[in-house]
Amino acid sequence: MNWHRLFFEFQYRFSRPPWDSGVTPPEVVAFVETNPQRGRALDLGCGTGTNSIFLAQHGYDVVGIDFSSKAIATARRKAKRAGLAIDFHVADVTRLDFLTEPFDFVLDIGCLHAIDAEGRTRYAAHLARLTRPGGVFMLYAFSPAIEQKHLVQFRNVGITPDQVQQLLANHFALERIEHGNDRGERASAWYWFKRE
Repeated sequence: MNWHRLFFEFQYRFSRPPWDSGVTPPEVVAFVETNPQRGRALDLGCGTGTNSIFLAQHGYDVVGIDFSSKAIATARRKAKRAGLAIDFHVADVTRLDFLTEPFDFVLDIGCLHAIDAEGRTRYAAHLARLTRPGGVFMLYAFSPAIEQKHLVQFRNVGITPDQVQQLLANHFALERIEHGNDRGERASAWYWFKRE
């Protein structure tokens, strides 16, 4: 288990991570409400299942992936309490060979920006393979920090809009991007891509 995975496992076991708000972002709610087509949905880096559950409640057949066993255990309990059948897996989003059927909607909120360059290449290949032509990939990611704020920083986590577009350009068309700030601190963006 690498330090990155250990960090997330520790966060889910011993605290409530700041990203685990328990609230589906308004951008996702708006997408679902304005797009009546349903089908299969893939939630990459699903954490404790908040968005997977929201999608399942709105008619999607959902698969959720996270490499934290604690987060997935919590997600399974939450889905069971809600009476929903969601297929959750403890897995690395850069190693999705076990998934074969295509998805109509893929969601990533805060996962891609934490993956290293080699992993991003594998991630993009799986994403292209698993997204049905015409399917939508919705991504939230923040950019690398401009300045280091912590005494110990293993890697400057983040991905720029140019890097996102370059990574996905061979198979996806960018339909829309909305720039903002993650918790008011660093540049971030929502992206809407369509699989070509």
